[in-house]
Amino acid sequence: MQQILDAVLADGTTSADFAALPLPESYRAVTVHRDEQDMFDGVDSRDKDPRKSLHVEQVPLPELGPGEALVAVMASSVNYNSVWTSIFEPVSTFGFLERYGRLSPLAARHDLPYHVIGSDLAGVVLRTGPGVNAWRPGDEVVAHCLSVELESADGHDDTMLDPEQRIWGFETNFGGLAEIALVKSNQLMPKPAHLSWEEAAAPGLVNSTAYRQLVSRNGAGMKQGDNVLIWGASGGLGSYATQFALAGGATPICVVSSDAKAGICRAMGAEAIIDRTAEDYRFWKDENTQDPREWKRFGKRIREFTGGEDVDIVFEHPGRETFGASVFVTRKGGTIVTCASTSGYRHEYDNRYLWMSLKKIVGSHFANYREAWEANRLIAKGRIHPTLSRTYALQDTGQAAYDVHRNLHQGKVGVLALAPGEGLGVRDHELRARHADAINRFRNV
Repeated sequence: MQQILDAVLADGTTSADFAALPLPESYRAVTVHRDEQDMFDGVDSRDKDPRKSLHVEQVPLPELGPGEALVAVMASSVNYNSVWTSIFEPVSTFGFLERYGRLSPLAARHDLPYHVIGSDLAGVVLRTGPGVNAWRPGDEVVAHCLSVELESADGHDDTMLDPEQRIWGFETNFGGLAEIALVKSNQLMPKPAHLSWEEAAAPGLVNSTAYRQLVSRNGAGMKQGDNVLIWGASGGLGSYATQFALAGGATPICVVSSDAKAGICRAMGAEAIIDRTAEDYRFWKDENTQDPREWKRFGKRIREFTGGEDVDIVFEHPGRETFGASVFVTRKGGTIVTCASTSGYRHEYDNRYLWMSLKKIVGSHFANYREAWEANRLIAKGRIHPTLSRTYALQDTGQAAYDVHRNLHQGKVGVLALAPGEGLGVRDHELRARHADAINRFRNV
């Protein structure tokens, strides 16, 4: 492993040099264990502790198959799916691995008593399997997390519709929170040259998800002049949605939960900000009863920012807690686009406000390769910036997941894998200098 790191850090290492490096028999990885998947039975979700379930251990190097690549992971990041995996909610991920393993002898590699997790990476290609022509050892890459088989016609218009679509590192094994990761070659994209390893690893999942959800024709199809309500606008997803709205000529109405988070939105350039904690919005009277008066108070507050207009698009991901309000405040003919349910999966809303006002609810899940590529291209051009606030060592991934689970973070949190420190991997110093303040915006909170 040290030889691999030395090659990455050295100047002038060629593709042939990387191809000649011996591969280790094992590597360090963040895992959960099948025999511990019941460890939190009877414990409230909030009290489940990822520090108890996530292990950092040596695991065997997986076999490299056709159309695949082994990547030396310099840095990764923690997403909510890593938290869900660590607390075995809403289901244990070992069910995903077992079902995938039944697909083929090659897929059977993934069905193991441990699960290497993680759905982001920035690193260097070490090996490519048969049939890979676009990537070579030594290429500096990031990876998006869509894993597809594409043997069915269903996936060839939009790969997210492939019946065998999975999220790498969540529904597959050998994820990015490790020193080496196994990916399909069509997950790879060029690493933005002006970013460090940890900065480049941070946007992947959330940036692509926000792009499809808000910008793509498969999501809300945002256009110039739209008013866009963004829940959790300084968070991992919302911070990218806010940037896309501003860059695309829309007006984001940013909903946050503290003055500090409001400050982040202002720093990004947003002006319409609602601190839901300070303004004490309570959309539920109790766990079974919503309060339409609060929906109306919320809608009135939004119109104060928009000159009396309702929102064209709601960028939804909290789910149960906010969904009734989201449907209510959307303009006639508008769109509520949802990609998650972090506060609960059973959504309730008053359907009269949907059907009689011709509103649309659109489900959006991650992104296809083209959408992920376009989202990464905007990062590489310095149009959209990472929202990295803090970086952890690989052995501290449990603490990182705990902090995300308890919402103790801002934006995204990174994890150093092979990278021996922060700030490494920058190639385009001129572009970086032009955007340094934006790149470091979340670090300065």
